[in-house]
Amino acid sequence: MKLLHLVASPRGEQSNTMKISQSFLDGLTASHPDVEVETVDLYHHDLPAVAGLNIEAKYTLMMGQPISRDHAESWSHIERAIAQFLAADAYLVTSPMWNFTIPYVLKYYIDCIVQPGYVFRYDEMGRPVPLVHGKKMLCVTSRGGDYSPGSPFHAYDFQEPYLRAIFGFIGITDVDFVNAQPMDITPDLREIATVKASQQAAALAADPGWGDLTADRLGRVPENA
Repeated sequence: MKLLHLVASPRGEQSNTMKISQSFLDGLTASHPDVEVETVDLYHHDLPAVAGLNIEAKYTLMMGQPISRDHAESWSHIERAIAQFLAADAYLVTSPMWNFTIPYVLKYYIDCIVQPGYVFRYDEMGRPVPLVHGKKMLCVTSRGGDYSPGSPFHAYDFQEPYLRAIFGFIGITDVDFVNAQPMDITPDLREIATVKASQQAAALAADPGWGDLTADRLGRVPENA
């Protein structure tokens, strides 16, 4: 199994979110020694531009027309990012909450890879059809406050709903979340939240379902696609 780890924290080893993700990775590699982990640190990764030639190429392709040689060279960087994403069997997203949602680098990455004709398409009625199937995802997040269901700030959580929506849109619906919260109230509460989230992450890593991404499951497309 190949796991793509998307890191959207700028703090490196000092990141609270990364510490929790590491609990998952340690448990997963211990339970499933055949797991291959590829890490993309989005703050130190040269993401292709979603502007200029690539915007023109995108709309040219959407119109069913061939792109020029100049556009093709630029667009190939987008295609490589998509190919890397699609080559994975499962995903780990490490993302703190920023201003109720995700850091800009993760949004930028999503804007790069979520392209029509690659990860979704439109049917004859103009309805979007997801093209990415048989994948698993874990999103590990950390939040300064408590945004859990039933809390006064739950309505401000645009992070989990967005990630579920955008990845579900392309077909990844088997998504787990481990949300460490609250992290910025007191040191004691941070420690409690970190321990709890790390335990949740480790428990998910031990779940046999994370080792069952067989070739038979991968690429399975719903009949109504």
